[in-house]
Amino acid sequence: MNDCLFFGLNQDPKLIKNESIKITKPIQFKFENENENENENENENEKQIKQISSSNFSTIFLFENGKAIEYLNKKDSNQNPEKIQIEIENIQKVTVGFQNEAILTIEGKVFAKGKDINPNNSNEFINISSLIEDKNDRIIQDVVSGYQSIYLLTSNQNAYGIGSNFFGQLGFDSERLKKTEKPILMMKNVSKIFSGDSSYSVFLLNSNQELFGCGNNYSGQLGLGESGEETKIKELTKIQNIPKGKIIDIQCGNAHSIMLIENENQNQNEKENFIHVDIMNIMDLAKMKILMNLLKSNHLYLKMIIFLIFLVEIAIL
Repeated sequence: MNDCLFFGLNQDPKLIKNESIKITKPIQFKFENENENENENENENEKQIKQISSSNFSTIFLFENGKAIEYLNKKDSNQNPEKIQIEIENIQKVTVGFQNEAILTIEGKVFAKGKDINPNNSNEFINISSLIEDKNDRIIQDVVSGYQSIYLLTSNQNAYGIGSNFFGQLGFDSERLKKTEKPILMMKNVSKIFSGDSSYSVFLLNSNQELFGCGNNYSGQLGLGESGEETKIKELTKIQNIPKGKIIDIQCGNAHSIMLIENENQNQNEKENFIHVDIMNIMDLAKMKILMNLLKSNHLYLKMIIFLIFLVEIAIL
């Protein structure tokens, strides 16, 4: 069973049973039975937390049974968050951004909501994967939330964006396209997407381990060497000067990014040393074989030369 820990502002005493409003040290909490007649096995399965995603406005708990519960924060901090049972089955992943949420199902569908996703009803989940123009590219393998934007990665390794494009975070000129209510193709041959719930930036990693980024670069958070108030990277740009190695993860904040890379330099040095040792061993064996053959010779001078060679080898060692 996974343990769930909480620390920070305790807005819901029904969920976090603690006298303190501000919890400064992590404490464990569990979901309590609200219905005593509820099936115990089903309830125990619901308590198995698989994933948590949270932002300023809401928190979603995903359970091992593929169901999820959402807690919506109230504008009045004195009021308890509203608990909502999400009516979507077979959930594989949940992701919460700034005023948007997305849910990926086992079947490869993505349901999302938010004011820039569904302006007509921002609190209603809609199937945004079904809005992709190419009907053969609607199976989603991953979904990532950004600040008022959502990014989709299809099984065909294509990346799509939907929602706000204020900083060009969808890879298009923000003056021409402020936002979109339908997913637009950003890049093909993508292996992974990185963004964050408070980030106006996004990174796309292709299968060749080449990294591209676009969006807000006010504080240089895209690593493109430029920053400033008007710095908007409105099209996907290759990120240069990254240390050689496999990119494992990138965490994107509002004004910074942190990248985790598998360092190949140490392994490469070890590999080169290993190859060098192997070559030297092969040369030693070949040399020893030649010398042994020479020792079989009847010429006294050759034997004296071989003896001198051995003395030199010993001196070198």
